[in-house]
Amino acid sequence: MSKQVIAIICGGPSSEHEVSCVSAGGVLKGLDRQRFEPLLIGITKSGKWVLIPEGHPMDISGTTLPSVPESAPAVVADVAGFTSGGRSLAIDIVFPLLHGPFGEDGTIQGLLEIADIAYVGSGVLASAVAMDRSFAKPIFASHGIATAPELVVKKSDWGNRSAAITKEVAALGYPVFVKPARGGSSRGTSKVKSEGDLLAAVLDAFNFDPKIMIESAIVGSEIECAVLEIDGQPQASIVGKIVIDSRFEFYDFEAKYLDGATDIELPAPITATSAEAIRQAAIAAFTALGCSGLARVDFFLTTSGQVIINELNTMPGFTSTSVFPKMWAASGVSYTEVISHLLQSAQARTNGPLGD
Repeated sequence: MSKQVIAIICGGPSSEHEVSCVSAGGVLKGLDRQRFEPLLIGITKSGKWVLIPEGHPMDISGTTLPSVPESAPAVVADVAGFTSGGRSLAIDIVFPLLHGPFGEDGTIQGLLEIADIAYVGSGVLASAVAMDRSFAKPIFASHGIATAPELVVKKSDWGNRSAAITKEVAALGYPVFVKPARGGSSRGTSKVKSEGDLLAAVLDAFNFDPKIMIESAIVGSEIECAVLEIDGQPQASIVGKIVIDSRFEFYDFEAKYLDGATDIELPAPITATSAEAIRQAAIAAFTALGCSGLARVDFFLTTSGQVIINELNTMPGFTSTSVFPKMWAASGVSYTEVISHLLQSAQARTNGPLGD
């Protein structure tokens, strides 16, 4: 039986370019080579599609993050499929390991739908909604999943009525988190403890997105759950508690990727009742948005036992330090098995535009 060709796509113009490359390196190592043949396609920071040569470094080296080489052979991606040098790449399944805008937001999913190529992960609508937290949170709330109080602020609003918004933030109560509405890896996210620090945080978040969210800080543990579709049914992993080095105020970009400053405690040291409530809420959130394949769902567990959803990531990190593979490993599903389940789900997709 011939192997299926799996195109692993990484990079892109988003602020998570390098993280995406590290994720791709992880999948490249974890892929079952008895069944699948990998093909590594990169999108450069300038937006060029290229074939990444074998042996190109895709790991973190010290504090140096990998990126897609601008000079690699060009790839043409269009509705007829993928070619390079005039030759069809004959791809069976695409694994779009793209984080952030142009990858996790429904855009590449739309291209792949039109090209009729199977792909890993959620479809166009679920990807787009999950990427924009200001749309995802009302959907979660409508399905009975608690969310943190928030304000949604557009750049034009801030320019016109910053004083009024500042008063609204004060009514929420400090501390607050200021974050891009559509972003990831905590880029552009700040914890603000007083009004004097609000302006700098807002301007920083606007560097990443012209629409931002200002949320009440929830006092409690950060608990995460991984959802994986197995044989057509979403399954929840055991839950883990994020443990952050005391040097860091919150789970920011450096804490996530560069300093080895974050760990996940598996299983989370919480009651069985709370753990099961979070697992059920993770599947409910996955279903509410119409997700496919996989998601990492992040929650807060307050001291009173309330479960509050923070966000759902439709394409969580696949780096060696990422919590998604760790949670499934702790649940008895290996990294290679997770990847194989995802590729199986991609071929059985039933949530495309024409659906079943």
